[in-house]
Amino acid sequence: MDIVEVLKSLGEPMRLRIINLLREDTLCVCDLEKVMNITQSNASRHLAVLRRARLIIGEKKAQWVYYSLDRNSIAKYPFLDELFAKELDKISHCLADRAKLKRYRELGGDCTHNINLEGE
Repeated sequence: MDIVEVLKSLGEPMRLRIINLLREDTLCVCDLEKVMNITQSNASRHLAVLRRARLIIGEKKAQWVYYSLDRNSIAKYPFLDELFAKELDKISHCLADRAKLKRYRELGGDCTHNINLEGE
């Protein structure tokens, strides 16, 4: 884990939004698509950058890959957890994303259940 790579990966608002959601739950690309209203290719591209920085890990289950924070890597730089905990709450998109994720889960949303959050 290279600190320069980590900091560069966090310099993009979309990736901060992904980190924000992964702090809440383990998610697959289709979950991110629905909650963040982004394309599969866009989500995958940002996830690849976060994986290269070793901020997230992916676990394949059936045909889906589920992503979560790489807690072991993040623990090497304790300021990251503090940054995520204190600063992500100040970003309006992050607050909205967490509310949408909660709603998505309440409606039974996951890779096997297509839940439409358009307009929320």
